[in-house]
Amino acid sequence: MTLDISLSPEILFNIGGIPVSNAFFWSWFVFVFLIVGAFFIKRGLKMRPSKWQNVVEMLVGGAYDFVEAMMGDKKKARRVFPLVFTMFFFIFFCNLLTFIPGQSAMTIETAGGVVPLFRAIISDYGLVFVMTMISVITTQIVSLAVVGPLGYIGKFFNFTSPLNFFLGLMDLVGELAKVMSLSFRLFGNIFAGEVLGAVMLFLFPFFLPLPFALLGLLTAVVQPFVFAVLTLVFISMATPNGGAEANA
Repeated sequence: MTLDISLSPEILFNIGGIPVSNAFFWSWFVFVFLIVGAFFIKRGLKMRPSKWQNVVEMLVGGAYDFVEAMMGDKKKARRVFPLVFTMFFFIFFCNLLTFIPGQSAMTIETAGGVVPLFRAIISDYGLVFVMTMISVITTQIVSLAVVGPLGYIGKFFNFTSPLNFFLGLMDLVGELAKVMSLSFRLFGNIFAGEVLGAVMLFLFPFFLPLPFALLGLLTAVVQPFVFAVLTLVFISMATPNGGAEANA
């Protein structure tokens, strides 16, 4: 018996020439579940809330207050909150799914051999990269809307002095580096946790993997928060007085 660890997700089948990986296949379950769940939660809202509705409102309200405190403005917070909260909740829920018992034992026969049916969604760098690009592009759009096209270009290409020109190029490098820093941090931590858990379970099937599972659970909670907060900070710094507020 061998332990097979693949950096890229395994292909299950093809639809019209488009490969469908196990991580992508698993992600559709998440999409459908979250959409249906949100629909029923909205239908179940009442003016006289139940205990469950009180808990949901407390969590969502606390998250909104946090975003408003970071942005320093109610109007800006209302605009950015749906994006940031959706990113956090989607990543958090995807990470929790990896702790469902028995999913690693479910396999499917493909042309390339037997492959696992399910895989940690966030361990697919393609999905993480897309989410990162949404975060970075949103930040650039906000900055462009705030300072205008000329101000946006002038931020990176400032010819008033050699020092300002150099600093502008460093800002451009910093914007590009956001893609790597955001995506590699999230993908690296989730993939490393999955590999570590698989190795420990393979070597020591009983008891010893438990502490690593708890560490993975902590990572499953912390990493979505870090990704969402960094996205929030980047957007905040792109708004007027955002940099001052973020550094306060």
